[in-house]
Amino acid sequence: MGPEAPDDTICAVATPVGEGGIGILKISGAGAFQVLQRLFRPHKSVGTLQSHRLHHGWIHDPESGQAVDEVLVSYMAAPHTYTREDVVEINCHSGYWVLDHILQLVLKSGVRLAEPGEFTRRAFLHGRIDLSQAEAVIEVIRSKSHHHLLMANRSLRGGCRTRVQSWRESLLELQARLEASIDFSDDLEEGEASGWEAWAESLEQDLCRPLTRYLEEYESTRVLREGLTLVLVGKPNVGKSSLLNVLLGKDRAIVTPLPGTTRDVIEDTFLLSGILVRILDTAGIRREPDEIESLGIERTLRSVDEADIALWLIDRSSSLTPEDDAVFEALSGIPFMILLNKSDLSPHLSPEDVRKRYGGSPLIMPLSVLNPRDIERLRETLADRYLSRPLDTRRSEFIPNLRQKECLEGALRALRETQKLLASGKDTELACLELDSARRQLDAILGREPDDELLDRIFSQFCIGK
Repeated sequence: MGPEAPDDTICAVATPVGEGGIGILKISGAGAFQVLQRLFRPHKSVGTLQSHRLHHGWIHDPESGQAVDEVLVSYMAAPHTYTREDVVEINCHSGYWVLDHILQLVLKSGVRLAEPGEFTRRAFLHGRIDLSQAEAVIEVIRSKSHHHLLMANRSLRGGCRTRVQSWRESLLELQARLEASIDFSDDLEEGEASGWEAWAESLEQDLCRPLTRYLEEYESTRVLREGLTLVLVGKPNVGKSSLLNVLLGKDRAIVTPLPGTTRDVIEDTFLLSGILVRILDTAGIRREPDEIESLGIERTLRSVDEADIALWLIDRSSSLTPEDDAVFEALSGIPFMILLNKSDLSPHLSPEDVRKRYGGSPLIMPLSVLNPRDIERLRETLADRYLSRPLDTRRSEFIPNLRQKECLEGALRALRETQKLLASGKDTELACLELDSARRQLDAILGREPDDELLDRIFSQFCIGK
């Protein structure tokens, strides 16, 4: 048995506290309507407040009789609500004192302050949504791009649940057939192990391959959830800060002809093909920096380690130097592109010169950060090279989050072990146990038998009021 839904009444402010047009306070539970009757006085006598209707009136302090705020309230009777409990929403003016005063009046009425994510937790415990949909609520709130939002809404509408339930049904059907073969093992004729080999192939087609594909999509679409981290590196005065400003469309970094202007990591974000890109401008790397520059270079190296891709800027108007060699050493182990900047000046370097010095086959692009066409070409290249695959898979039924990915990996391991056992024609009882293990992993995605520790870990990520 999983956790049971609590039967008390909870409340929380569901909007950011501060000056604004509207603030919303939510109440959910069996006592929600009684609280509304105690605090709310409608503008006109309407008799019984109708469910799923907005009502205009005032919140009053029942002890002093004073009006607190003019409000619109909605009463929504169970079970047709977010939590499947009675729900009241008070729409008042947004301000710290107003919201806090109304919240205190509600709490004095015997209501408890909600914990983070408790409204959504109750929706799950009452069966309105499964655990994958509850996690999708977090994804919607945290979505960092249009594509991330589309993915989250697909799971919120049940895309994950539909696919996992389909896999689960296939698994249960095979498990039933296998257990039946064990129960009637005396009736099996010699050579019938070939039937088990066919079942192993069915496992591959119906379960192993689809699970593998969805796991691969998790890796390829991580940037849709988290964004792409891009770091600008190079020796001093090669145009990193100028490129940062151009990509952001604003003067974010100071640009001067003097080397070493940037002494710390400057961070900002922009959108590329609808994907959030976190861009880091770093201190120039050189052989003999002063003390402050040394600290900046240390941070540069840490930024390189956490980036998805580095753009290495080289001054094309001058020769390669030991400082460029130091940058190359720092880029070991990370994908990078080389930008031969200042191509509007007399060139001293060609792409062949750079390849001859550093070997390998990195993408080398001559450009000038002052040329808008070059910048647009850079944007197109970045999108095509690093975002094309995630964007191709964004219409999948669902993309698993990290917890769901781990469950799919566990299910796949159990299914692979089942295949081995079936192919051998031996230990079919162990194969049934492996199938049962795979089913439990799929059930964990939907939260069929969750424990309190798992729910606490998931719903603690929510804000209070959701």
